Amino acid sequence: MMINSADSYRILVVDDAPDTLELIRRNLSAQGYQVLVAPGVAEAIRILDEMPVDLVITDLKMPKVSGLDLVRHVRENLKDTEVMMITGYPTIESAVTAVKAGSHEYLTKPFTNEELTSAVEDALEVLRLRRNAQNGNEQPPSALPGLIGESRAMIDVYRMIGKAASSNATVLISGESGTGKELAARAIHYSSLRASAPFVPVNCGSIPENLLESELFGHVKGAFTGAFESRAGFFQTGDGGTVFLDEISNTSMTMQAKLLRVLQDGQIYMVGSARPREVDVRVLAATNKDLQTLVKREVFREDLYFRLNVINIFMPPLRERGDDTVILTSHFAARFAEEVGRSVPRFTGEALQALKSYHWPGNVRELENLIHRTLVMTDGDEIDLPDLPPTMRFSAGRESGLDRSLAEVETDYIRSVLASVEGNKTRAAAVLGIDRKTLREKLKHSGTAGN
Repeated sequence: MMINSADSYRILVVDDAPDTLELIRRNLSAQGYQVLVAPGVAEAIRILDEMPVDLVITDLKMPKVSGLDLVRHVRENLKDTEVMMITGYPTIESAVTAVKAGSHEYLTKPFTNEELTSAVEDALEVLRLRRNAQNGNEQPPSALPGLIGESRAMIDVYRMIGKAASSNATVLISGESGTGKELAARAIHYSSLRASAPFVPVNCGSIPENLLESELFGHVKGAFTGAFESRAGFFQTGDGGTVFLDEISNTSMTMQAKLLRVLQDGQIYMVGSARPREVDVRVLAATNKDLQTLVKREVFREDLYFRLNVINIFMPPLRERGDDTVILTSHFAARFAEEVGRSVPRFTGEALQALKSYHWPGNVRELENLIHRTLVMTDGDEIDLPDLPPTMRFSAGRESGLDRSLAEVETDYIRSVLASVEGNKTRAAAVLGIDRKTLREKLKHSGTAGN
């Protein structure tokens, strides 16, 4: 997906066939691109010497000097120009040669207008990512404390957090592991009128069930063996502020009943005491599971679910956040570079494209750990594709269990092929034996398109 408008890009088309030149010029001009044409490499180099060009589209076979020589010239002399190759004589050898020479896209004649447009957008996307990495433009001001990103999905999150912060209602924050649910909870608290009071995070999944009640509500002296003195719990500690119950789905039905009482009456009972205590606490909860499904399975109370779900905020997975991957990469690189005492490295466009194309099962937390590890293990000023883990370049070691659906297997295989050809959709389509349009439709339906 192109972020900049088309008219901000200048494209040079090089082909010895006048009809092809005119066809491409007309199609791209109609989309708003500034299009220049050249009948051969010599004229193309003259134009490149005179003015900046964002993308060169060149035919492979031309008289005197070939398109491969032009690709090499651009790669060795123009760091801020992307290259795309077209040919009417497709072979595996020519495709490999073109890619090794530095052509990101490889388009076979005859091609449709849609295929041309898609290939141009992909090539310009790589260029845009590389420019962002070099210029340090990936990181905009954070919309809320601790949260980073400017995708449509995150803008929706910011809007919901703003509404939640202006009220005192309970909030249920859902999303996969590593998507930043606690950061969202903190943003709600520190944007609310309770900001000066405590924010108390509680991981319900890490506290043994037999200790959770005491940790939450406190206990009186002698309540159980080892209770040598009375001790306040998290709800007393957070009085006037916010208690964040992470992994709420891990609580037992008994504990859920006690939490429901707190939400209904604003009262707690310390373990070993028959006297209720009033607490002024706002409750935020988070889960990486579908609570509605747990309700149907009768392992989560429906009444508690409705009490918690007054406001629901969904934290989107990283694979659905588009360029936020680039923004977060820049942020983490700057942070960890300072920690390890080195300069902030540049990420090549190819490396950034691989990061964007990866599925990120661990989401932002996985990206954070990856960038940290990469900065520790590399020494140069530039991070390129070979510096990334093998799983982001190919996926021969992917799990191949027999308990997956045909659609899952197909999606994984498509992702594997894309990774193996460094995200090049034209090459991936050739490997898969389908056209680019079919590939794009499959990516769209699998939720991989635009990642």
